[in-house]
Amino acid sequence: MKFGIPLGGVHPGLWRDLTVRAEELGYESVWLPEHLVLPAEMSGSPHHGDSHPPIPSQTPMYDAIAYLSYLAGQTSTIRMGTYVYNIGLRHPFVSARAATTLDIVSNGRFDFGIGASWLREEWDASGLDFSTRGARVDEALEVCRALWTQPTVEHHGRFFDFDAVAFEPKPVQAGGPPIHVGGDGLPALRRVARFGSGWIPMNHTLDQIPGSVQKLSELWTEHGRSGKPEVTTSAAADSPEDIQRAADAGIDRMIVMPWRRTREALDGIARFADDILTPTRTG
Repeated sequence: MKFGIPLGGVHPGLWRDLTVRAEELGYESVWLPEHLVLPAEMSGSPHHGDSHPPIPSQTPMYDAIAYLSYLAGQTSTIRMGTYVYNIGLRHPFVSARAATTLDIVSNGRFDFGIGASWLREEWDASGLDFSTRGARVDEALEVCRALWTQPTVEHHGRFFDFDAVAFEPKPVQAGGPPIHVGGDGLPALRRVARFGSGWIPMNHTLDQIPGSVQKLSELWTEHGRSGKPEVTTSAAADSPEDIQRAADAGIDRMIVMPWRRTREALDGIARFADDILTPTRTG
């Protein structure tokens, strides 16, 4: 089992110290949430059953890939992930270039978590059609993958149209940074099978994970993929038994937040490492 830290769960002023300390303690990764812009009036939620956004519009937002590039320069082994990046809101030239830069400066430590987005008002503010976001994300991923792997790329699609371009340098990780697709429905699972290295379920309970993993495995095979997709999500992690249940359900990486307030975070990750992380790895 791999263990990641959600940087969005603490004040940005602690991101550097928390990342450096997490690396020292043996955590595998840190993950940063992302929005391009937060409209003053927002509705909906990424969490099923919630009618209000989980964050206020005044929440400080940073360019996630730029900030992770800074954190990569402060560390040497811990991986950097987006949880998740709204790739459909950008031209794929922008996303591919930013992701490549982080992959290079981190020496191949970037995990590219992406999503189709839930915030309609953010798409409206960007002048894009929220109802076509899934198709736009798929085409953006197709272009990014081509830019990362081919000497020249020409593309004539529904949303993006360009003659042959060159794209250098290529990412450190062969084929580009691993893409982890956030989402819960069949379109997200299909996106994983077509483009992804992993899946980030956002609303699944632990009991629901195995059934969706089975469906994902079927889609993965249908697309002629080898190996298996990696599953990353948050779940109860209060004991080694919790970790075993998560592993049995098919989870490969747990995003854990063993604190309630920013001032408790450094002590919290140290305590979790002593109580859970180290015993799990040595047991």
